[in-house]
This record gives sequence, structure tokens and C-alpha cells, in this order.
Amino acid sequence: MARIPLLPPRVLRSLCAGACLLVAPLANAGAIDKLHQFLDSTRTVRADFAQTVVARNGRQGQVSSGVMIISRPGKFRWQIDKPYAQLLVGDGEKIWIHDPDLRQVTVRKAGPTLGGTPAALLAGDSRIEKDFSLHEAGQRDGLEWVEAIPKAPDSGFEKVSLGFAGDELRAMILLDSLGQTSSLVFAGIERNPQLAPSLFRFTPPANTDVIGE
Repeated sequence: MARIPLLPPRVLRSLCAGACLLVAPLANAGAIDKLHQFLDSTRTVRADFAQTVVARNGRQGQVSSGVMIISRPGKFRWQIDKPYAQLLVGDGEKIWIHDPDLRQVTVRKAGPTLGGTPAALLAGDSRIEKDFSLHEAGQRDGLEWVEAIPKAPDSGFEKVSLGFAGDELRAMILLDSLGQTSSLVFAGIERNPQLAPSLFRFTPPANTDVIGE
């Protein structure tokens, strides 16, 4: 049975990214304004997520689920619990990708990896247009959408779409450079909770292969 990749599938090999968060009232604002307001008013996030991956040929993979935790700027924890345990931790300097079944950890520098990826939308700083071109993408499925196109040519993604319901960010859709689509829905949101610093630290377990920097 195929393993469900974390998001982003190429740069982070799993994701990092979105939250179904309440922000300041913006009843008449467009999706871009709502995204800016979210970034300006949110420092920490905790949310449950469900992720579905669809291949270029339209074949749908299994639904994975887990917990997303973000501390802006630059720190995040993306934990898949089902169907396979996988963990991605960003400590502000490095990104750790742990696959316990394979007993393998991949580590990378955070700077160039975060710069043009979906993680930068939520865990990065508020200067989103530094790394993404933003476009209003209309309404569908009861949500108002903003489309973010990475400016970095090697981000691994063609585009990222974020869907708002009123003032809440409810969904995230990622199209990677190989034509694979990852769709995420968020629930159980906590905005600006107190988070333990240990959530954003990672020490490779014993008897684990460490690959990278």
C-alpha cells in the first residue's frame, strides 16, 4: 500500500501548512485581505487536519490525518498519525523529517527550504508577497479562495490555494510540479495558544539513520 507523502511532497516530503482560524472581522474583504489579516494577527496555531492526495492520473490515495502546530515565524510541527506515523519539525534553523517505520531522519536547513513553500504562508513572516504572487481565485465549494504562486523556481509547487469561509481559513490545496494534488481540511482550531518550546525541537531516536545536514 502506497505511503501518503507529507506536504510539501518534494521540498519537505510531507507538509507543513493552513489553519481553520478565526481572524478579525472582514465581512467584505477579499480572500487576499483575509490571508494578510490572518498572518498579521496570528502567532501560534494548533489544528487537526485531514489530507487527501490525488495523482496526476486522477487516482485518489488514502486520507491521512494528524495535527499541525505552528509558532511564527519559522517554527512548526506537522504530525501524521494515520495511516502511517510521520513527523516533520521545523525549529527555525533546520527541518527534521522523521519516518519511524523506516527508522530514517532527513534534515535540511530551514532558510532555503521554507522560502518558497506552503510552510512560508503559515509559519513564515508576514511579508508573504516576498515569496508568493497572490491572486483572488473566486468562490467554489462554499469557500472564497486565494491562489499563491511561488516565486522560487525550485519550490516543488505550481500553486497553493487557500479557502476561506467567512473569516475562517478552512482548506488548503497544493498542486506540485509533478501534477499531484494534496487537499487539506482543518478542524479543532486553536488560535494563539501557549505552546511548549519542546514541540519544535527534535532529537533523532537511537538506531535511526540521519540523512542530510
